[in-house]
Amino acid sequence: MNMQELSQLKGVFDHYFALKDALVKTDGNKASASGAALLTSLEAIDMGKLNMNEHTTWMKVEKPLKTDARHIKENKDTEQQREYFISLSKNMYELIKETNLTETVYYQFCPMANDGKGAHWLSKESVIKNPYYGSQMLSCGKVVETIKQ
Repeated sequence: MNMQELSQLKGVFDHYFALKDALVKTDGNKASASGAALLTSLEAIDMGKLNMNEHTTWMKVEKPLKTDARHIKENKDTEQQREYFISLSKNMYELIKETNLTETVYYQFCPMANDGKGAHWLSKESVIKNPYYGSQMLSCGKVVETIKQ
């Protein structure tokens, strides 16, 4: 795997984590800015530099990831941003599973989010900091999978 390929997707994941942190803080402006940065990094991906597994998954998740990032960028309302973050996280999980990570990532779940249907997110920390409720229910949720490469 060349460094170019790693850095491409690393940027995407870094912006996703910044967005998650902004939602944990219920900061709509920062989340919007992170959504914009995420969209830019998604648009900069050169598919030819992805490995085969990443490429296959990218073909499935590229459009929905860009759509959700665009909606988050264009919104300052954290309630609406969080709605888009649900599917964004689901597709980001599909992509991160195919990537050779240099760090551990935790797939986390809150049963209360999404009108009681529950919702997932990715985090670099195992400690729960809930992006769907922020300070209201900061520690609501659990780690459901630890992704290591």
